Amino acid sequence: MFVEIRNLKNHADAEVALRGWLYGKRSGGKIAFLLVRDGTGICQCVCDASQPELFATAGTLGQESSLIVRGKVHVDERAPGGAELLITGLDVIQNAENFPISRKAHGVDFLMNHRHLWFRTPRQIAILRIRHTIINAARGYFNDDGFTLIDTPIICAGAAEGAGTLFELDYFGEKANLAQTGQLYLESAAMALGKVYCFGPTFRAEKSKTRRHLTEFWMIEPEIAFADLDTLLRHEEGLVTRIIGDVLAKHRDDLAVLERDISALEKIKAPFHRMTYTEAIDLVKSEKIQTWMADRIADDQKKLQAMIDELPQHEAKLAAAKKSWEKEKLEQQIKDQRESIHDLEIEISHRKVHLEGTRSFEWGGDLGADEEAVISRQFDRPVFVTNYPKKAKAFYMKPDPARPDTVLNVDMLAPEGYGEVIGGSVREENLAALEARIAEEGMNPEPFQWYLDLRRYGSVPHGGFGLGIERTVAWICGLKHIRETIPFPRTMGRMWP
Repeated sequence: MFVEIRNLKNHADAEVALRGWLYGKRSGGKIAFLLVRDGTGICQCVCDASQPELFATAGTLGQESSLIVRGKVHVDERAPGGAELLITGLDVIQNAENFPISRKAHGVDFLMNHRHLWFRTPRQIAILRIRHTIINAARGYFNDDGFTLIDTPIICAGAAEGAGTLFELDYFGEKANLAQTGQLYLESAAMALGKVYCFGPTFRAEKSKTRRHLTEFWMIEPEIAFADLDTLLRHEEGLVTRIIGDVLAKHRDDLAVLERDISALEKIKAPFHRMTYTEAIDLVKSEKIQTWMADRIADDQKKLQAMIDELPQHEAKLAAAKKSWEKEKLEQQIKDQRESIHDLEIEISHRKVHLEGTRSFEWGGDLGADEEAVISRQFDRPVFVTNYPKKAKAFYMKPDPARPDTVLNVDMLAPEGYGEVIGGSVREENLAALEARIAEEGMNPEPFQWYLDLRRYGSVPHGGFGLGIERTVAWICGLKHIRETIPFPRTMGRMWP
């Protein structure tokens, strides 16, 4: 009887079989311990020298060999997963040799080059499981509330979020672009079905190397007929609390693998904090926050210099090393150190730009990643920032009648410095006003005639938002870099594997 490792505890003293891969092994004289994983967990499988053929076979296995292991289940809370297997049979499907990712430390660049194999480590498995639940929870929230899923195109004729970040392609002799969002198409479906959402990949050719940017990422985007700004805020609160609740209910073990502070996630309850863009700018420009940002840069510069000063010491140790394993270890340490130095140099450079920008910040500019991080660190729950300047936002956002130089929009900033994970707005439903805005932006109106039709035939107030899956995964998992949040990240300089 084949059993998944996660269910082993339910088969105490039974003879079962596992199918999986060898994650690791150790030997203690006349006993061997095989750590076998199957995607649902890791099981310690025990074999002793009283079975010489099995014992000899176990000794020849390489990391990530594929196996069928038979044996008797022994429930033991001290064992990984609460049960172990006393081996009575072992079939080797394929004996893997020289698996490139060992259980020692590896540099990020090495791991990204072996991303297709890096998945197999407990940390990456935990992240992928949590990502699945985040997506499933988001779909579940909308499905349960009567939304209809709409599949929007990936190949588009026009821009939705600014022409400067478009990936152009040749579409049978015509210029086309990869989709920046499904929103414009989704609006047409909202006029038919009332409440709709799409889920798919989106693309931005933004030349940024920060830890928060990907060129290909996934968004879930609802669009709601007859919605105002309060409607959007209510749905954003409901969606995020549903996601957090499902992750906490199903993944406490995975969060522990990631060493995530679960207490921070347990604080995520509605209602979320709210402030206007103007209030956010006042906060960022305050003396307290300016001092905090400057101190952070100074601390990072000290850390950077210490890392640079350590390099000659590591290189001297490498030159004096005699054993091959020692040289390999030191070479990896030096490579990791140089990667860390490079990453920190980029971070410091960006922070300096943002600090100088906040000092001279004038009302009307968009908030950057550092400003968002500073704001979100002041709260233990997400914060809604509303009513951004009209000139800083997309053409389709509706101006606030109470203050026409701002728009009825909202960015939801995740706490702990993770910044924006949701952006949304009420859409301009008036035909003349939208045509005027397209002209004001210098955009060609021809590709948008179908979009303007929505304002010609039965136009109603409506709005929507987009939640970035990868930024949400980074926040919930407590990850420092977005590259671990997606199976195969696409960034500047990386489009394989």
